Amino acid sequence: MISNLRKAVRLPQPRTRGVDLSHPARSPLGTAVVNCAVYVDGVRQDGNQPADVAIRRVRESGRGFVWIGLHEPSEKEFAGIVDLFGLHPLAVEDAVYAHQRPKLEHYDDSLFTVLKTVRYVEHDRLTDSSEVVETGEIMVFTGIDFVITVRHGGHGSLGPLREQLERVPEQLALGPSVVLHAVADLVVDDYLDVAAAVQDDIDDVESEVFSERGSGGAGRIYQLKRELLELKRAVAPLDRPMRELATRSMRQVDPQIKTYFRDVADHLARVTEQITAFDELLNSILQAHLAQVTVAQNEDMRKISAWVAILAVPTMVCGIYGMNFDHMPEKHWTFGYPLVMTLTVVICWVIHRGFKRNGWL
Repeated sequence: MISNLRKAVRLPQPRTRGVDLSHPARSPLGTAVVNCAVYVDGVRQDGNQPADVAIRRVRESGRGFVWIGLHEPSEKEFAGIVDLFGLHPLAVEDAVYAHQRPKLEHYDDSLFTVLKTVRYVEHDRLTDSSEVVETGEIMVFTGIDFVITVRHGGHGSLGPLREQLERVPEQLALGPSVVLHAVADLVVDDYLDVAAAVQDDIDDVESEVFSERGSGGAGRIYQLKRELLELKRAVAPLDRPMRELATRSMRQVDPQIKTYFRDVADHLARVTEQITAFDELLNSILQAHLAQVTVAQNEDMRKISAWVAILAVPTMVCGIYGMNFDHMPEKHWTFGYPLVMTLTVVICWVIHRGFKRNGWL
């Protein structure tokens, strides 16, 4: 029953598929409540139901669980659900106002998980102000008979994920922890996709820095480092919650799902290693760029110095013969001027040839 869990929750590129607006998972129930459904033995029960009716139905029968999906709820919109499910006020405040770091917290009979979603922002060419990584948040309240997902941001829709899970009811029958795992797995998969796209940008900047033109600007490198830091803030803090879900015994997490949280943690560690490597590579690229700038400036200074040395010869000669003394025999000699000019040109040519041979010109 559990052997196909990985396949069901990790379908290839679910975010690029067409959206079926007639599917129940797309049917909004209000301003913030995107979906509310009851699942018994992994099968979605007919019709969208109010949250109070849904949870009463589950608890009276002692079977199944409720999955409520919300998008950027206000405090007022969330109030009814808070009272109904007995959610902790601190977790509710985090879920409403967002801007939290990834974490896992235990509150009585529920878990509160915060995950940062990321999306790669497509662009024709990276500039000094290009936004590369856009972040959002998904909060998940996980109980014995309910799971509540709260999404913030314009990306990271969970509609396709709900549809995928509904196609494999034997997995949903394991309970709310399957949903928590599927959400975490989807978020980490997005990290991998974004990391791959960021690597392409780094490769482009690296190629330009080491090209003959050397046009890779420091501003673009710094911009990539800033965006990489944004990605790191989403990825790095999530490692501890995933490890805890994979190793610690919790009533809200089915023992069969813990192995799959270890798989998510491994993928997360891979992304963390990639980000660290990217940061080190960008430091190296930046140092190489600055070294190139220094070398170019030194080249320019050497050329200027060489030409100054060459021009010093005629300047000196002209300075000598510009002195107004009466007893300067060369001034009255017929071949004095041609000889001095020829000698000046020869000396300048010899100096120029020497600088050329040494690579200064």
